[in-house]
Amino acid sequence: MTAPRALLLVVAALVIAGCGSHDPPRRERPVTGAVVLRETRAGPRTLDLELRSPALGAPAMVRLLTPAGWERGGTRRWPVLYLLHGCCDSYVSWTRSTAIERLPRLRNVLVVMPAGGAVGFYSDWRDGPAWERFHLVELPRLLERDYGAGGPRAIAGLSMGGLGAIGYAARHPGMFAAAASFSGTLHPLAHPASYLALFGAFTSDPKAIWGDPQSDLGAWRAHDPTVLAPLLRGTRLFVSAGDGSPGPLDPAGRGDDRLERGVGAESRAFVARARRAGIAVRADFYGAGTHSWRYWQRELGRALPTLLGRDR
Repeated sequence: MTAPRALLLVVAALVIAGCGSHDPPRRERPVTGAVVLRETRAGPRTLDLELRSPALGAPAMVRLLTPAGWERGGTRRWPVLYLLHGCCDSYVSWTRSTAIERLPRLRNVLVVMPAGGAVGFYSDWRDGPAWERFHLVELPRLLERDYGAGGPRAIAGLSMGGLGAIGYAARHPGMFAAAASFSGTLHPLAHPASYLALFGAFTSDPKAIWGDPQSDLGAWRAHDPTVLAPLLRGTRLFVSAGDGSPGPLDPAGRGDDRLERGVGAESRAFVARARRAGIAVRADFYGAGTHSWRYWQRELGRALPTLLGRDR
């Protein structure tokens, strides 16, 4: 036997012997989903999670309003309601500005209130964070694994969050049994320049979110709930908005609200489009009312039978 061949046989024998007598070094599996960095009790039923999100490339916060009887690590599965915040706000907004913890219908529901960015617009940006992937892939996996999330799921939001709730339900048929919008920005293509101006106030490139409304029209259409309305067949829907004039829940001396007038027109356009497509929508266009929390808290209460089902 030649020396090179003998050397090869010796090396092969050593490799085989090594494989048989010792396990190979174990490598850490790569992190592919969101990871909890910190968990903080913010109230008797309120839990704040700081997550590391690969989709966002940065930490993000989520607030949970846990059901009565919920236990960390318990085996019971709970229905889930996602509540999305509006522009320029944060994950604390619903508990800060409403009394959702006192609503009887939510005592047996896991309420999920995730951060959505100041102007995240509940989208995977063309150049930037993937908010949709964070909310609809990473977060549900984590909540189902560790926090008792079950089904059915429903989703609701105000203003920018209304766009998120309706858009998410439309782009992911069957994921949500019901969706609701309160004073939602439901028709961006009606006034794309206004949206670009808003994006530009919070980003260095206003086209980083959906691109240019002319050359990237497909991306804008994919994030316009009025365009997407026909995809919502089978989803229970609730949409509400005021007309921008001072209403019964506004303080004395409040003037007209141009923002509410605009989103009210967009919301009516969405409802008209959905109904033309043969899709039922429970609409509450209540007339006088401004873009403010007093109305959104009231409208959430009105929407809960649609969101959770009348038997809950």
